Amino acid sequence: MSRVLSKKPGITCNWLPRLETTAENGSARPRITSSSQSAPVSPSRSIGQRIDLAERTGLDKTLAKRLGIAAPPRQDQNSGMQLDRSDLADFTYFLAVAKHRSFRRASLELGISASALSHAIRGLESRIGVRLLNRTNRSVTLTAAGEDLQAALTKPFEAIGEAVENLNRFRNAPAGRIRLNVPSDAANLLLGPVLPTFIDRYPDVQIDLAVNNHMIDVIEGGFDAGIRYGGTVPEDMVAQRLSADIGWIVAGSLGYLERYGTPTHPDDLQNHRCLRFLLGDDRVYHWEFDRNGEKIQVDVPGSVTLDDSRSMLTLLAGGAGLMYGPEPLLSPLMKAGTVRLVLQEWTSPGPGFHIYYSSHRQVPTGLRLLIDLIREMQPLGL
Repeated sequence: MSRVLSKKPGITCNWLPRLETTAENGSARPRITSSSQSAPVSPSRSIGQRIDLAERTGLDKTLAKRLGIAAPPRQDQNSGMQLDRSDLADFTYFLAVAKHRSFRRASLELGISASALSHAIRGLESRIGVRLLNRTNRSVTLTAAGEDLQAALTKPFEAIGEAVENLNRFRNAPAGRIRLNVPSDAANLLLGPVLPTFIDRYPDVQIDLAVNNHMIDVIEGGFDAGIRYGGTVPEDMVAQRLSADIGWIVAGSLGYLERYGTPTHPDDLQNHRCLRFLLGDDRVYHWEFDRNGEKIQVDVPGSVTLDDSRSMLTLLAGGAGLMYGPEPLLSPLMKAGTVRLVLQEWTSPGPGFHIYYSSHRQVPTGLRLLIDLIREMQPLGL
């Protein structure tokens, strides 16, 4: 519900190939299709055996002895490693792990299990003969080789993703997947009325919606875009307005007002029970008021602090205290006669919802269509 919820946006590519897996003993294992894969060198082999293997694979003896490993097969002195489809897929998985520094988060983005992802990365490291990641029970970090590989692959893979996205121009119906990070108020008030129509119009576009009031790095989270109140959109992002400005009001249930009275000035709130809201940066929000140019912020008292406006509505209707929130959120309860508006002349206007995304990436077709539909339907005005 708060007006200060997020700092950074993000984008993800969704053209990435899937890891082929086979079921064995109830677990997913990667299927290696590379004919050039070399078996890992057993730790029990002697240095002499490793050097003999190095001679067969073309690795310099001195380097082989220093590393204690054998190089992958080489066609000749200049040809290097031969790539196939499994290598390209595994590079995609490596980039996801490198971005998130977590197999679990990367697996969620890619839609495969963390164990299958780990097997794929180990297979890639085995084939290229270089360790890319340092793994512990608590962290995943890049080796120097891993950092170089990430830097070299990121832009080419992004370019491929944009090229695939451009193919939507030639489709009879758009397709793809978009990932959004939004606060709960935007999910309910802005997207809730629009998504049923969007799904009917574009059934082949998949939407992953993460509802989160906390400030997160949406770039690292792999999101195509974020939605926030206008005053909290990062300055270096491309932003588009999705709604008109929103008034922030105070309401109380009929039972509460009968029991504790009706405040007539913001200062009266110090003698009331208030439902306090926790901002995305873990600060308690100070209620803001505006009347004829006079602006007041009040650190209201209250025994309950929440970070979810829907839960707050339940407490409001039950008479737990006064609630401060966006007028569209409270309006249904006021129309039903469950709660009543107080301090009406102190209503504080605030910026409406904006969608934002990186200025350095192409806007996915599905995201552009969603923006157009929100601006067409205008569930909160515009």
